[in-house]
Amino acid sequence: QVQLVESGGGLVQGGGSLRLSCAAFGRTLSYYTMGWFRQAPGKEREFVANIGWSGGSTDYADSVNGRFTISRDNAKNTVYLQMNSLKPEDTAVYYCAAAPLGRRLLSRVYNYDYWGQGTQVTVSS
Repeated sequence: QVQLVESGGGLVQGGGSLRLSCAAFGRTLSYYTMGWFRQAPGKEREFVANIGWSGGSTDYADSVNGRFTISRDNAKNTVYLQMNSLKPEDTAVYYCAAAPLGRRLLSRVYNYDYWGQGTQVTVSS
């Protein structure tokens, strides 16, 4: 079992930055591909970014590519999402998730076994 706890959300003006953290408990994150997803009110949960077990492979949704950066520190069992140039349309609850190594189609919600409780990000215009 892996427990994931997100932090770092909040209210920020458009153009600002936030850094989300996701701390894992119960098992080392080295066994997992890690992802960030988000869900806005009335919308489905959508893929934001993922990162391979070593940190050498990353993937981003087109909507955040060039503005967001995913990273991980396996020694600290933590994954990060640096969000720059934030826009009002980035407003959502952000979730981190863990997928066992070997899974494919890692932009899909159903390929992740463990989820955090989410952290709210609100971007004002």
